[in-house]
Amino acid sequence: MKTADQVDADIRKWKAEGRSKAYIVWNAAMDCIGWSYVYSAWGAYCTPAERRKRYNLCPTHETIKTKCKAFVNGDCSGCQWFPEGHRTRCFDCRGFTDWCLKQADFDLYGDTCSSQWNCSTNWKAKGEIKTMPRDILCCLFVYKNGKWTHTGFGYNDETLECSAGVQYKSKRDKKWTHWAVPYCIEGEVKPMDQGIGEAVKDGVSQGISDAVKDGFPTLRRGNRGEYVTLLQTKLVSKGYSVGSAGIDGDFGSGTEKAVKQFQKDQGLKDDGIVGKMTWKAIEEVEISKHYTVTITGLTLSKAEALCSQYAGATMVEERG
Repeated sequence: MKTADQVDADIRKWKAEGRSKAYIVWNAAMDCIGWSYVYSAWGAYCTPAERRKRYNLCPTHETIKTKCKAFVNGDCSGCQWFPEGHRTRCFDCRGFTDWCLKQADFDLYGDTCSSQWNCSTNWKAKGEIKTMPRDILCCLFVYKNGKWTHTGFGYNDETLECSAGVQYKSKRDKKWTHWAVPYCIEGEVKPMDQGIGEAVKDGVSQGISDAVKDGFPTLRRGNRGEYVTLLQTKLVSKGYSVGSAGIDGDFGSGTEKAVKQFQKDQGLKDDGIVGKMTWKAIEEVEISKHYTVTITGLTLSKAEALCSQYAGATMVEERG
């Protein structure tokens, strides 16, 4: 079992090598095999103090205390999660997927399995497990008795999850019911059920009117992903700067400023939040462009006659 320092070093090395986000997420998860499960933990070091903190917040989860021999005295010596005197980290299932994706600089929105699944800005595509694509990293979910109860990672038939600690399985259990591909993961994936990848691609190249029928999510500062890229592309095409970073799929201060200015220009509430009305305006509004044409050698009467043929045309007399 690796220590937290060793895993952190691996992640720094992979980033320096330019590894893909999918590679970083999956291998960071593999590095964590054997680390402990602590309900409501999201990647903090596994220490007696952290466990006491979590237990005080969730006293019904007895294993937070009973699984820790050092809960009272604080001496981690000999603990399986304190190898060679070095710390590891602890998670619950949601915290595990969130922490691993953060290592690829992606924030998974939502504090519960349900809110993570239902947040459309998390996923480029998702569906029932029978439609899960191959050769692309997915988050897996369990939907049982009307609730989203568990989450982990899946790649082809392999899985990684934090349940009784972080564990790897070479064959996917039947318990998994749904899959979802995070926006940060590279590669094309055909949208299933509530998937959006193709709609966004069409929206960028052909306009968003058809894609809007599929239901665009509300966007605000802090969101990331393909919908943000689409929003930025449309704003820039209409003459609004989204900041020095340009079109990067990250809804930061520059994009928020552009959205507010666009909303103000269109008589909308300039709150920086892109909802249905703002999406509609972005699709429909055309920014006027002005051009200057210079024609030499015309008499005054000919110039006046020419201008009369074009509404809004103006004439400037030049002497020389």
